[in-house]
Amino acid sequence: MVTRFRFQEHALGRPCHVARVTIRGVSEEHLHLDYYEVMAVFAGSGAQRLASGRQPLTAGDVVLVRPGDQHAVVGEGRAGLEFFNVAFSARTWRTFADLTQLAEPDRWDAAPRPPLLRPDPAGLDAVLAACESLARRFPTGTTMLDLVEFWTALTATLCPVDPLPPGPAATGRTGPPDWLAAACAAMPREENLRAGVPRMVELAHVSPAHLARSLRRHYGVSPTEYVIGLRLQHAAALLSTTDETVTRIGLRCGFVSQSYFIRCFGREYGTSPERFRRAMQRKYVP
Repeated sequence: MVTRFRFQEHALGRPCHVARVTIRGVSEEHLHLDYYEVMAVFAGSGAQRLASGRQPLTAGDVVLVRPGDQHAVVGEGRAGLEFFNVAFSARTWRTFADLTQLAEPDRWDAAPRPPLLRPDPAGLDAVLAACESLARRFPTGTTMLDLVEFWTALTATLCPVDPLPPGPAATGRTGPPDWLAAACAAMPREENLRAGVPRMVELAHVSPAHLARSLRRHYGVSPTEYVIGLRLQHAAALLSTTDETVTRIGLRCGFVSQSYFIRCFGREYGTSPERFRRAMQRKYVP
């Protein structure tokens, strides 16, 4: 059976997970449920095993593995395959992509297999330097600003197209409107999570019905589902990184009822908040 991975199971409450990886032989096959993963190969050779076939990898390749992609990584020979691995949640990446109004991320999502990009030597050096900088910060705690700096370096190198201009020229754009992207970017703040959907309506400056239609069209969820998802993501981060009680964490994230919080958390993560916390503590390696 293929292992199914969720972002918070590995992020330990941080906005990203970063590792310098060496694969010799074949890694465990797994499915990404809710996160993206950048693989920046700097040495060796190998491949990805995908449902659509084999994708060869060699030094200089940069791969974006997306939510829904199922893969295993193969390292060939004695040296294997060496790469930086940077994982981040789908929600935060899509918010960044929407705010920057770049067309390339939409194309990457629509590609039939994980996009494999081969930047020129200067571009590769920039991507690897950004990976290394993020990896140095990771043991002591990366911030969202660190992740945004990484994304900026990544897209500056790998997105050859100009940002889509505002106004009528952008009518072909498939991403959400600016007001929706801005509201979604603001919602993860704790005070906004507690205020819930009414705060999202205030931030969007549109009617509740218009917000609901637009959110369903661009993100496939209702405003309530979107806010609950953000609340649970924040709760998982707090369970991983603090010793606050489950009740206190639920209240911080906007759940007035503890029983409702526990039910929602169980549906999302398949376990109780307490069991999730114990599992995260066992995974933490100083």
